[in-house]
Amino acid sequence: MDSNANSVINPDPSLYNDDLAPVPQEKRNWGWISYSMIWMGMIHNIVSYELAGSLIAMGMSVWQALGAVAFSNVALIAAIWLNSAAGTKYGLPFPVLIRASFGYKGAHIPVLIRAFVAIFWFAVQTYAGSKAVGAVIGVIYPGWGSLAKYAFLGMGLNDWISFGTFWILHAWVISHGMERVRRFEMWAGPLVIILGLGLVYWAVDVANGFGPLFSVPSTLSGGEFWKTFFLSVSGMIGVLATLVLNIPDLTRFSRSQKDQLIGQGLGLPLMMTFFAFMSIMITAGTIIAFGKPITNPVELLTQFNNPIVVLLGAFSLLIATLSVNVVANVVSPAYDLINLIPSKLNFVKAGLISIIIGLLFAPWLWFNNANSIYTIVGAIGGTLGPVSGIMIVDYFIIRKRQYDLNSFFIKEGQYSYKNGWNLRAFIAAVIGIIVALVGLFIPSLASLYNYNWFLGIAVGGISYFLLMRRVVNLPVQASEEKRASI
Repeated sequence: MDSNANSVINPDPSLYNDDLAPVPQEKRNWGWISYSMIWMGMIHNIVSYELAGSLIAMGMSVWQALGAVAFSNVALIAAIWLNSAAGTKYGLPFPVLIRASFGYKGAHIPVLIRAFVAIFWFAVQTYAGSKAVGAVIGVIYPGWGSLAKYAFLGMGLNDWISFGTFWILHAWVISHGMERVRRFEMWAGPLVIILGLGLVYWAVDVANGFGPLFSVPSTLSGGEFWKTFFLSVSGMIGVLATLVLNIPDLTRFSRSQKDQLIGQGLGLPLMMTFFAFMSIMITAGTIIAFGKPITNPVELLTQFNNPIVVLLGAFSLLIATLSVNVVANVVSPAYDLINLIPSKLNFVKAGLISIIIGLLFAPWLWFNNANSIYTIVGAIGGTLGPVSGIMIVDYFIIRKRQYDLNSFFIKEGQYSYKNGWNLRAFIAAVIGIIVALVGLFIPSLASLYNYNWFLGIAVGGISYFLLMRRVVNLPVQASEEKRASI
């Protein structure tokens, strides 16, 4: 990679600070193992477990559920690889790169939307992880459950203490910046695999072999199956839709394109499918053992009535959920907030603000409704998909993989458009969102909602291409032309 990739000349202070600047080559020390471990940490968590397990609860067989997981992972890794390339090449985060397509002012809108979604997910994951905290405390303090009678704002005192404890753990992890995040992820991800394998062993034992688990029948057929299949695929993609956008926040630290390609390829589709396989098998085992599917792993652990099992299992889930929440739902909005006020905020300050805002959500009021979760995550995917499509088309087709680095940080550069706003990008985004979500509001088109993320990313990207193909014909700086293409 050319050293010029890190050179910024006379940046505007309102568009630049050290956290938004290109990462110098000597500080790009994330190899493929780092990315594999990070993805392992992000996908091995309670919410991912419940979403995979709920496929069985929705009526799918084991094979059908695994097919839905594999399909969603192929689509996700393709989009993530494409949107990782510019971050790796230029060492820039998502809030800066998106200025190329939306303008340096217009970029604030999709950045804030994505930040809002990430903070929303932070609240959801924090609530889910707090249940594991409560399970650990319950083993140590037998009277823990009695505190539930002191309830306010929809939760008992025990749940509030668990929630607050888990929130403080997030503040501790982010308080020392991105390097602590990387080190934490290196051991947090594999921990929950050990728990999962133990529960798979239990499921196989209780079913007297793998055969009965794979024999759990599907209650879906024909059109009903395909409707559920694509709705669940869109839902699973929706869980990671924010990361499709902000993946440059992580790949900007990569040593090379090869490192991020291999690391993410191993970490997302392979490990996500393996983790989903474990959760699906375990959920099938709960049907045989208890006569009903239990999709919440904390609830399942309590069924064993063994303090050691509950303590070790809940601690593993606690660490796993903490790891995904920090990387997926704190790192990204932190950079987004820095982008708004670069002269006032750094990573740690912005991260703390993000998790404080997350307290304003109330996931405990709706989280336990599986249908609500899939509807919400599907809408998230449909909303963010068009923006992902626009970014990918802008980099690979409109700009032909060549950005003018300095223009990201000045107000008179290539990405100024009209007073800092590219209205064509907003038109393309709105068209994509309307097409993606129209099935929610027009009953006769309800079937389209099952494909919302795919429609959003395709329609948003195509619309942007048609609107921009005759507009962008600007010279690229000589230093940019010298860089090796990915």
